[in-house]
Amino acid sequence: MTGRTRRVEGTKIVRRRAVPAVLAAALLLTAGCSSDGGDPSGADGSPSSPTGTAARSSPAGSPSGSPTEEAAPAKGSVKVLRTVATGLDSPWGLAPLPGGDLLVSSRDEATITRVDAKTGEKTELGEVPGVSPSGEGGLLGIALSPDYASDHMVYAYFTSASDNRIVRMLYDDKKPSGEQLGAPDTVFRGIPKGVIHNGGRIAFGPDKMLYAGTGESGDTGLSQDKKSLGGKILRMTPDGEPAPGNPFPDSPVYSYGHRNVQGLAWDGRQRLFASEFGQDTWDELNAIKPGDNYGWPEAEGKGGGSGFHDPVAQWSTDEASPSGIAYAEGSVWMAGLRGERLWRIPLKGTEAAAEPQAFLEGEYGRLRTVAPAGGDKLWLVTSNTDGRGDAKGDDDRILELEVR
Repeated sequence: MTGRTRRVEGTKIVRRRAVPAVLAAALLLTAGCSSDGGDPSGADGSPSSPTGTAARSSPAGSPSGSPTEEAAPAKGSVKVLRTVATGLDSPWGLAPLPGGDLLVSSRDEATITRVDAKTGEKTELGEVPGVSPSGEGGLLGIALSPDYASDHMVYAYFTSASDNRIVRMLYDDKKPSGEQLGAPDTVFRGIPKGVIHNGGRIAFGPDKMLYAGTGESGDTGLSQDKKSLGGKILRMTPDGEPAPGNPFPDSPVYSYGHRNVQGLAWDGRQRLFASEFGQDTWDELNAIKPGDNYGWPEAEGKGGGSGFHDPVAQWSTDEASPSGIAYAEGSVWMAGLRGERLWRIPLKGTEAAAEPQAFLEGEYGRLRTVAPAGGDKLWLVTSNTDGRGDAKGDDDRILELEVR
């Protein structure tokens, strides 16, 4: 493998010899009451996907598409309704609040900001302590507690000086701007970190369990090592314990063989989908089945062979470099970084009902995060101030879309 190149969020750099795989141990801490292109230096995060689903302890949806399921239309449409906010610095994660406003994380500034969804006015909640931004690492995905109405907890995935970890923080909007976040309470730590491939998307599933997409931090051997937390999708309780019903005993590992997972979303039947960066050949959208092996580094794209789960759809690396995904109107919508476009993947069960369709190609630059905004609406976040895009004067921005 040393003769191949390694791609980081849409660019290619010379592959270095892989460091021997190290078994990354997770220190699971239960909290009290107080959680692409250019130089490497530079499910959907909503907790209500889908809304109103009762809590349960079994995994959220194994792919098992029924032949009676109706296929989404082959062709769709996207209309940009408005620009919600501008002037965001390296935005990464997005969490819609119950009242309609939005929380957005800044990867490099390590801050969380509230955006008024009607006026675009921005209010900084505060800076998250302990974040150590570097390359693709920093303050990444955010999500609201499934019990946010009563506990007001905001969860965040970030890169520290030693690892990637998940914390939760009390959000008190009655306090002054910049002082509204409580001290971070670490619920999960020990995820391998690197200049590249830190994963970072977190989301609460319809089962009220916390899911996290991780990367192999440039060490490909971690992806196939089920004892490592790198190159995985993890599933845990809100307190960071391995979730009941996980496929491997006493382990948070839900699926493995991933390269760099940055998108998580559930369809209307509670089945999980994930987007993933490929290397030189294929980026992927996968339907996630508990305990399955998604092939990296032995397989990239479809046709990997026996024992590997093939993707639902795949793209050449210059067309996608996928990050966030969302489900709406029978399709998965996938944001592309290097591809600078929004992909629509119409579904029939857990299979593509037709060829993926591209929208907004080159119109807004790199696209980082897409999240449900209710019904046929989506929120879309650009990523041009991350050191790899061609930032305009009003970048970065949040857009509201109407999709079909």
